[in-house]
Amino acid sequence: MIDASPPYVGRFAPSPSGPLHFGSLVAAVGSFLDARARRGQWLLRIEDVDTPRTVPGAAQDIIATLERFGFEWDFEPVWQSARLDAYRDAFERLKAAGHVFPCACTRREMADSALARDGSRLYPGTCRNGLPPGRSAHAWRVRAQGRIVFADRIQGRQEEDLATEVGDYVVLRGDGQFAYQLAVVVDDAAAGVTDIVRGADLLGSTGRQIHLQHLLGYPTPAYAHLPVVVNAAGEKLSKQTLAAPVAALSPARALLAALAFLGQNPPPALGHASLREIWKWAAAHWSLADVPRRLQAEAPDTFSGLARQNPNPTH
Repeated sequence: MIDASPPYVGRFAPSPSGPLHFGSLVAAVGSFLDARARRGQWLLRIEDVDTPRTVPGAAQDIIATLERFGFEWDFEPVWQSARLDAYRDAFERLKAAGHVFPCACTRREMADSALARDGSRLYPGTCRNGLPPGRSAHAWRVRAQGRIVFADRIQGRQEEDLATEVGDYVVLRGDGQFAYQLAVVVDDAAAGVTDIVRGADLLGSTGRQIHLQHLLGYPTPAYAHLPVVVNAAGEKLSKQTLAAPVAALSPARALLAALAFLGQNPPPALGHASLREIWKWAAAHWSLADVPRRLQAEAPDTFSGLARQNPNPTH
């Protein structure tokens, strides 16, 4: 029987809001190995559409770090900041079909609204049937309705009622910036992405993204959400939580720590292996079934030791 499914295309899509940290490395390793183990293509996308959060030089730092760690992407990196016309076209399609509406509500006005699954405020529907008299639009929202069900390759069955658990969500912000949810959906479809392997911190975004895929007539990729790396206080590693960059660490040792976090159990003998040998072993032994199903976990002691040895890494 001929396999009619499209060739595997995966991607890693960091936001250049700071240097690559261990949590980002784990996501990159999982995405890269899943693509290589299935003889697929792997793409790199720089998600710099959110201009206020973009740190000058961070994208170049991320790319240089990935290269030093032995990652190889199959095409030139895609920059979201160069794709604004594609997002605008998709937005106009949603607008023409009546899927979006202008909203005048401010964050302060929504401060008392219930919390959505991802911690944001559920939109109360104030402007759904038209702007209040004398008010002008601050943003454009998608009419969220229906139930989204999908099977995550790690986390299992996921089900979400858009109206009650997500609410009408923003695709065009008041500052004129296109929202992450729209940009990522448009980019994945344009690149033919078939499989998305990323951190479980984005699990709460998946329902909205699948909803947009349906509205725009795009295929839905397969999803696999890896456990998120947190610090000792249970906070996700990020620039805000002062996560240590990995740029100055030993790539081989940091890669082994990432593999251990992902449940791949690299043998002790790899502790003396070259970076190339570690990658070769990892691709040959990659098992998504061995990735822990928990949503978050602390970094292994091996990485904590590496970070302590390099308290002030240079980039």
